[in-house]
Order: sequence, then structure tokens, then C-alpha cells
Amino acid sequence: MTYTTLISPAELRTLADPLILDCGFDLADTEAGERAYAAGHIPGAFYLHLDRDLCGPKTGADGSFRGRHPLPDREDFAALMRRLGLRAGRQVVACDRQGGPYAAHAWWMLRWLGHAEVAVLDGTWDGELTTEAPTATPTDWQPGEPLVGQIDASTLLARLGRVRIVDARAPERFRGEVEPIDPVAGHIPGASNRAFKHNLGADGRFKPAAQLREEFQPLLAPYAATDVVHQCGSGVTACHNLLAMAHAGLGDGLLYVGSWSEWSGDPARPIATA
Repeated sequence: MTYTTLISPAELRTLADPLILDCGFDLADTEAGERAYAAGHIPGAFYLHLDRDLCGPKTGADGSFRGRHPLPDREDFAALMRRLGLRAGRQVVACDRQGGPYAAHAWWMLRWLGHAEVAVLDGTWDGELTTEAPTATPTDWQPGEPLVGQIDASTLLARLGRVRIVDARAPERFRGEVEPIDPVAGHIPGASNRAFKHNLGADGRFKPAAQLREEFQPLLAPYAATDVVHQCGSGVTACHNLLAMAHAGLGDGLLYVGSWSEWSGDPARPIATA
């Protein structure tokens, strides 16, 4: 069986040869995820660091700021996946200890490479842990056409008012009341707020697909999925909402990778509060 959105710990245990990616991270302590991985991780899991492995240069060739977590070069990321043993059809499972935002980012990036067989571990791993480093057999796998779409700042600016923008940040950051990370507070004009944590139930697992669909549909209407732009602070937690939409059967929206960190970095772009 192939998993393309979520996978439970019980389902993961039934897989014969998954490629497991531990993406645990903490924006306030960027080495915390790697320390937690070293202290104990799912057997066979490889660690991917958000800044080193899942992110590219913050400054573009023209000197412009690309946001706090821009995508790496696509071929560089594909080469990393080859070194870890990715091959066509191999099930990839991404996980973290923070409710799935960093794992969802890796999920989106694997789909960006054209790999469909990728899912996020839903909930907390309840099996054995190990401190042993896994070994990989490199492959000659090549990426395919992207299975996801994205939008850049200039295109989004031109389309304001003609797309639905969904901001995954906490409500107080969206309203501009506080801004603990980026230098400017507020949100993109016309955006709606759907904090990514609202996708989770009290047990830390994703809500059932039917419930997610019921919650997302009023937020998205009357726009089609292809006219929905997801963003957050730096293009990471927005992927949690994209994953929730996909799991709910609502299709794939667009990711604004630069998100608020890039948008707010140019004083010429409009900003809203409240």
C-alpha cells in the first residue's frame, strides 16, 4: 500500500523498506532537533536539518532577500535524496516531534521533486528508539515533474484580490500584535488566518479528513484549490495546511515559499494589521 498524506505508527511498522526522515526542529534553538535525534530516533531514520538540508541561500543572485527558509537548489536536494537511497516507488515517511510542521515541509519538498510516495507520521512514534546511525545505499534516482505548485512575491502582488491567501501563523502574529521573529509585524492584505495547529486534535494527531474538509471549505470558498496560496513566516508551517487540505481531499494549493519573512522585507509591498 502507498501512503501519500498521513501514515500512523502502526502502518509504518508494516512497511518493509521505508525511507524515514526525521525533521525535528526548533526555531528558537536550531540544534535541538539534532540533539533529540541523537538521543533516540526511529530505527533507520535519517536526520534532516531545516537550515542545512531543507533550505537554500537566503540571498538571491540579484542580492534580494529570499526569506528565512528559501528552497535549496532542486538538483542539490535531489542529490541528497539519492545519497539517502531514494528510488522510484520507495515509500518515504517524514516525522518530527512538533506536531508535523517540519515533516510536512519535507513532504512538500519530496513532491516538489516529483516523488508521490511520501507521507507524514501522524502522531507520536510509540515504538522502540535507537541511537545508532543508519546506513544508506545511494541510488541513481532522478526527479520528475513537480507534483506541487508555488508562487513568487511579484506574481502574488499582481494577483492580490484574485486569490485566497491562507496564513498559517499564530493569530497574534497574523494580527500584527506581536512579531517574535521577523522585523515587521502584520500580514499580507486580504489574507485569512488558519493557524496550522488547528489541524491537530487534542491527541496531537491530525483531525479526521471529514472534519478538516468541513473546516477548510468555508475558508477556501469560492476559490478552487489552484487559486489558494498558502504562506506562513518562512514557507515551512504553511505546508502543514497544504498537507491538511490534501488529506481532506481538497486538492493542492500553491505555496508562497518566501512568505511573510520575504514579503515584509520590501517596504514597497503592502502590509495589513488587525
